[in-house]
Amino acid sequence: LDPDSCYQAVKSHDARFDGRFFTGVTSTRIYCRPLCTARVPKRENCRFFPSAAAAEGAGFRPCLRCRPELAPGNASVDATQRLAQSAASLMEDGIDGVATGNGLTHVAAQLGVSDRHLRRVFEAEFGVAPIAFAQTQRLLLAKRLLSDTVMPVTAIAFASGFQSLRRFNALFKQRYRLAPGDLRKAAPRRAKQDTFSFELAYRPPFDWLHLTGFLATRSIALVEQVEKNIYRRTLRIVNNSEHHTGWIEVRCHKTKAVLTVHVAASLAKVLPQVLARVKRVFDLSCQPTEIVAALGAWAQPHAGLRLPGAFDGFELAVRAVLGQQITVRAATTLAGRFAGALGEAVASPYLALQRVFPSAQTVAACSIDDIAKLGIIATRARTIRALAQGVASGALTLTPSANVEETLAALKRIPGIGDWTAQYIAMRALAWPDAFPHTDYGVMKAMNETNPKRVLLNAEAWRPWRAYAVMHLWHSLE
Repeated sequence: LDPDSCYQAVKSHDARFDGRFFTGVTSTRIYCRPLCTARVPKRENCRFFPSAAAAEGAGFRPCLRCRPELAPGNASVDATQRLAQSAASLMEDGIDGVATGNGLTHVAAQLGVSDRHLRRVFEAEFGVAPIAFAQTQRLLLAKRLLSDTVMPVTAIAFASGFQSLRRFNALFKQRYRLAPGDLRKAAPRRAKQDTFSFELAYRPPFDWLHLTGFLATRSIALVEQVEKNIYRRTLRIVNNSEHHTGWIEVRCHKTKAVLTVHVAASLAKVLPQVLARVKRVFDLSCQPTEIVAALGAWAQPHAGLRLPGAFDGFELAVRAVLGQQITVRAATTLAGRFAGALGEAVASPYLALQRVFPSAQTVAACSIDDIAKLGIIATRARTIRALAQGVASGALTLTPSANVEETLAALKRIPGIGDWTAQYIAMRALAWPDAFPHTDYGVMKAMNETNPKRVLLNAEAWRPWRAYAVMHLWHSLE
């Protein structure tokens, strides 16, 4: 972190750097986001930290005005940075192992590395030990829930990943010099909530209309709906072998650089996982200026394009298989039929949302005939069943924390999954920014090429952001 550059960003309230560093003010012992509207502190009173956890580790507490818990995250393709950020993502999703007393063992096992190596790269990326980072993430989530919901304090403690109310209260007082109840008193009073509402920040520009348009043309009937540029869908979250189902709604705020997310009360116990998935699907960690600089001048007119993620990797993979060699509309029809026949019913206030997409376990238990009778040709039915069996058994992981090369190889070992399908899954389910389905018809047409080898060669200049280049290429054909 270059202190002079950081201070210039603080003075100009530059949103491009929101979440990329935090400013600790020594005179108040408070840390803020670069865009905080409080009076800019003197240069000699500023310290700069790579993460909120590092700021708290140095004895600073979060600003109640700019609320550091609302800052967007970071994205990277560097191997060590991506490993550290994958570990952070698992902590954010509540699968950290640190909270349950397993230390880093579970996290490291998920990522296929040693505890020692993970600790080393994590401290290099975030400036703090993993356990301190996990504690900060839980506290910031609890702070958000205390401010934005009427959930009981006990429920907030457990939803934030704490194993006891006593430990939650003690750590909250130690870090923030406040009791949880004190923050609740400062928040506006609300009646009992049937839904929870949150704001998630992003770095502008953000082409919301294009992103919702992309999702709308691929939306699965009964599971998803895009109406007047508002995205809604059903959701299943599995946490500690317990299934939680419900619905969410996502809107883009008209004046602020945030998305407004409404979450059904039935998902209250898994709010960290819900919010983490919204961040991934809408690519809120994106750093647009860095990507446009890498892709060149032709990308500048559409700098706000994002890389759409996936709420569920298995769902996205099935959708990709169904889309092989047919139109987007035809694949969407098949996906809706698939969800309607095999998906679980869910309660929602929207007639368009009636099912959650079937789980891998459900599909793995189906016969080939069960799938084929939905109008899906037998070869693709076999592929979908094999895919489901791999995910259900744990042999195949389709999340952003998965090892990309190993997952691509495992996918291509499944009969019926070639390079295009594997790359598309990596692009969206694995959130791999350098994925590149070079045989895609739209990509080749936009590049005015007919030879896939030349397409790959010409795309070398776009590394490591080739997946974003794909979004720009597709957009150029619209």
